[in-house]
Amino acid sequence: MKASHRTIIAIAFAVIPAAVHAHVVLEKRQTAVGQPYKAVFKVTHGCEGSPTVKVTVEIPEGVIAVKPMPKPGWQISTAKSAYAREYKFYHGMTLKEGVKTITWSGGSLPDEYYDEFVVSAFIAEELKPDQSLAFTVRQDCEKGQMTWSETGSPEHQHHLKWPAPLLKLLPANSKPDD
Repeated sequence: MKASHRTIIAIAFAVIPAAVHAHVVLEKRQTAVGQPYKAVFKVTHGCEGSPTVKVTVEIPEGVIAVKPMPKPGWQISTAKSAYAREYKFYHGMTLKEGVKTITWSGGSLPDEYYDEFVVSAFIAEELKPDQSLAFTVRQDCEKGQMTWSETGSPEHQHHLKWPAPLLKLLPANSKPDD
């Protein structure tokens, strides 16, 4: 390949839109089982320049006692259903059902900006450490939609086109690195 062709290819890769490299990600990507967890979903861009108008997060099994944080200018709706099993919670309580889907809608997040969508939750102690939980996030825009749902090992997430935000589970009483 001629040097000029390599230069053109290098320039083409350098100007690929940020959307290819930016995703919906979790701010803190690891936590211990049996602990409260604050999930901060960072939405870093719209859909090919179009503003984001709705964000829907599917909660994985074992993430319990979920409460979304209100956002000025956005409405929140939740869908509850039964968990696959009962989970131990604080003060000897057990939880059999809870929030499984959260949707923020009615706002507008221009492509030029990023924002955060926050959820308070508890990571059930019954979950096994050294695994990752995937949160599927659907991002609806004025024009278009993206669903961040692909999974793979955390080391290979950057190779996926539509990677789901992953949360690595650590043993109880561990201190997360991030």
